[in-house]
Amino acid sequence: MEAGCGTGGNLQMLSSFGKLDAFELDDEARDIAKTKLPMDIKGGMLPDHIPYQPESFDVVVAFDVIEHVEKDVESLASLAKQLAPGGRLVMTVPAMPWLWSKHDETHHHFRRYTSASLNDALVKAGLQPVRISYFNTLLFPLIAGLRMVRKVFGMKEVADDAMPSPAVNRILKSIFGFESNWVGKVSMPVGVSLLAVAQRA
Repeated sequence: MEAGCGTGGNLQMLSSFGKLDAFELDDEARDIAKTKLPMDIKGGMLPDHIPYQPESFDVVVAFDVIEHVEKDVESLASLAKQLAPGGRLVMTVPAMPWLWSKHDETHHHFRRYTSASLNDALVKAGLQPVRISYFNTLLFPLIAGLRMVRKVFGMKEVADDAMPSPAVNRILKSIFGFESNWVGKVSMPVGVSLLAVAQRA
């Protein structure tokens, strides 16, 4: 199950691993997602309105979702209840609270995490962390540097999420994609984002 599938960018990839279900709060995003993969994407919201029966899934994924909900521990606990015994949650969230910027405000984030705070939230939700690692590491110096310069010199913050030129976008995509060679295999000590795998006891 994908929790908060948005416009469906991950659905095709996830469907290659087995039977897939998904839910999404936003009606417009859900309609777009349905055009990408013909499936019944249900309406739903964390933490209290998940439209599936408990213990129904071997794997639940939540990619850049939990930072958008005010009650993160409660939401993680709700996702844990969706897992069959021994099932796993795979999730990503933005990292490093000191990187907080206009970007986070524009995208309605409630928080950024450290590996310790994410571990704590998972444990409080009744999940057993299996792996927690930073990623988006290669672009970390660039992103951190830009945000630090803006703060030090009092520069006006912008959302910094405008689409770059096609050439720049290809370069950034290549750098980010290169990390697939070690993400999930080697835990990184720093990065713009965090990946966590946790298991239901």
